[in-house]
Amino acid sequence: MTKDELIAAIAPYTWWHSIDLGGGVTTSGIKSAELMAVEFANTFSKADPRGKSVLDIGASDGGFSVEAARRGASRVVALDQYDSQLEYWRGRETIDLVCRATGIAIEAVAIDLDTPRLSLAHLGQFDIVLFLGVFYHLIDPIAALREIAPLAREVLVLETHVEETGDPRPLMIFYPGSELGGDATNWWGPNTACVRELLQIAGFNRIDISPGSAPDRQLFHAYR
Repeated sequence: MTKDELIAAIAPYTWWHSIDLGGGVTTSGIKSAELMAVEFANTFSKADPRGKSVLDIGASDGGFSVEAARRGASRVVALDQYDSQLEYWRGRETIDLVCRATGIAIEAVAIDLDTPRLSLAHLGQFDIVLFLGVFYHLIDPIAALREIAPLAREVLVLETHVEETGDPRPLMIFYPGSELGGDATNWWGPNTACVRELLQIAGFNRIDISPGSAPDRQLFHAYR
């Protein structure tokens, strides 16, 4: 595919991630390349994917999946609602296009994490599981985390919006409408203590907490 053909191919899509496709072409993501660089550093500084298997949950068009592969991951699986019929988001098409353009092999798996009686055991285990920017979008994030946690053989990296509740107890605030960021798909605002305790209950022995890319976001690197 020539540069002009690639530019034409990516133009019809809405992109969440700015992804360097090579040959001087980068997708025009809602997340800028500068922001992506910061988030890559935050995510992978404590979870080196070299020679590791990686599951990217909520992968969207594959920005973090591509980065994991470029950092030397031995296998990358991208999970999202790839069967979604939303007109503005054609995730399966975009991640397939990214794979063709970059030559990177990413396995795309279509799963809705809010499916009743969710089971993820069939996916097997991965050395690193990325669970970035998804927790607060789920109607039942605790049920999803219960399924996700056993998939992480070494480390689970959870990134989320967090609330400053002014209360040291583990708490989550429920947003039934679009009160959180004007987005009706944002359901929950956990505080730091809530996420830490949920990860401990899920069986992780050490949890490193670090700032995210905005004041109301945090990263939790949870290790076995």
